[in-house]
Amino acid sequence: MADKIIITCAVTGSAPTPDKNPAVPVTPDEIADSALAAHDAGAAIVHLHVRDPKTRRPSLDPALYRAAVARIRASGSDVIVNLTTGPGATFVPGEDDPADGRAQSKFVRPEVRVQHVEELRPEICSLDIATMNRPDRVFLNTPQHLTEMARRIRAAGVKPEIEVFDLGHIALARQMLDSGILDSPPLFQLCLGTAYGAPATVETLVHMRDSLPAGATWAAFGISRWEMPIVAAAIQLGGHVRVGLEDNIYLERGVLAPSNAALVEKAARIIRLIGYDIASSNEAREILGLPVKARKASAAE
Repeated sequence: MADKIIITCAVTGSAPTPDKNPAVPVTPDEIADSALAAHDAGAAIVHLHVRDPKTRRPSLDPALYRAAVARIRASGSDVIVNLTTGPGATFVPGEDDPADGRAQSKFVRPEVRVQHVEELRPEICSLDIATMNRPDRVFLNTPQHLTEMARRIRAAGVKPEIEVFDLGHIALARQMLDSGILDSPPLFQLCLGTAYGAPATVETLVHMRDSLPAGATWAAFGISRWEMPIVAAAIQLGGHVRVGLEDNIYLERGVLAPSNAALVEKAARIIRLIGYDIASSNEAREILGLPVKARKASAAE
């Protein structure tokens, strides 16, 4: 498997990107169909957020996750589903009382953030080991909340994808691994180029990779114009990759990406040009230590 690269496709995300690119999927059916097309293009894993179909804003509604995942599973696809647990960690201080952030914050208890994971039991879910500034808010994940989320994720039999946005986040993740809160061997996602996070440079990527615990499997992604350069760098440094409309809405300079599949296809071309091959979903399961699954026939077949 040394020459097999796992592609994850981050399908829709939480940013207001549907206003900027009409290809960003919004409804559960659109999200599921885009995920399946990305899998057909070479993505072994699809990373899913959901959105309110009316407002197009991010949502925590379990019914939306339920609908998207059901459509993927009914298709017979063997794609690995990776559900986010990031939403629900936004804090905006109140203007009169900074401690009162109820008006604009989307900050909820940890069990609410993982309720869809406990119900649907995907093979993977994200776990953001990160508290950091964003342009208009704080992304807030306390060690206590992370511990509770990790406990519930483990009890559901789901493998956490540890998302880190800076070196200090890796230090906290290593502490959680050493204390047994997280299981080894871990899966890390190195997130580069976000506002006030680690910059999307090769030097940063090398430093973050070298800070990971021994035996970790890792992938990386770059935001916006850094998406494909980080694809090229990550695979040469021993990692896997993530692309998708959550991270970047352009196929090339000035050209909006027509689909998630188009971004996956571009990443796959880069991977093959460098001399590597694309991991299938079952090959990805072997790499990640997940049970290999037989493909089920869809009703149409």
